[in-house]
Amino acid sequence: MSIVPRLLEFNKKFVEEKQYESYLTDKFPDKKIAILTCMDTRLVELLPKALNLKNGDAKFIKNAGAILTQPFGSAMRSILVAVYELGAREVLVIGHHGCGMTNLDTGGLVNKFIEHGVDPLAIQTLENAGIRMDKFLRGFENPEEGVMHSVKMIRKHPLFPHDIPVHGFVMHPETGNLEVLVEDYREEALSPLA
Repeated sequence: MSIVPRLLEFNKKFVEEKQYESYLTDKFPDKKIAILTCMDTRLVELLPKALNLKNGDAKFIKNAGAILTQPFGSAMRSILVAVYELGAREVLVIGHHGCGMTNLDTGGLVNKFIEHGVDPLAIQTLENAGIRMDKFLRGFENPEEGVMHSVKMIRKHPLFPHDIPVHGFVMHPETGNLEVLVEDYREEALSPLA
């Protein structure tokens, strides 16, 4: 049975009781930061609490592993919009220990696609068209590698402004402890966006 009816029932009560009022804010991040992080369930509440962030403080961009696989994919587009349109002045890339993208078995994942009914010919067609599963489903050996990959991709992106700092961190998903990999405090990174 789907969970959707229960979610909708709760949502109706939530709106009727105006429980949303304590979350009201606007679309601009109050602390002027954009955070690329993992979609891991352990980070949903822990990460904002561990950084003292409340609703409206930051733009959160989430995906598997906090890793950018394509320079012109949706996560990078979201970072660019956060900076140019929504006022983010710093970008934080936050990975975490115990990430499911660590040593991801691409072949095993492709086999699961097939087990769930994806035609192997469709996968071969994608491969022939240049969409390599090993790149598309790219994981990493450790979270530090994943974070630094994303930090470098953002910094080197041809559309990303040079004056916006990009920081990298790894979080412990049980305690919220944050390990600094790179703090980007270049002098030019502190000037306002032209």
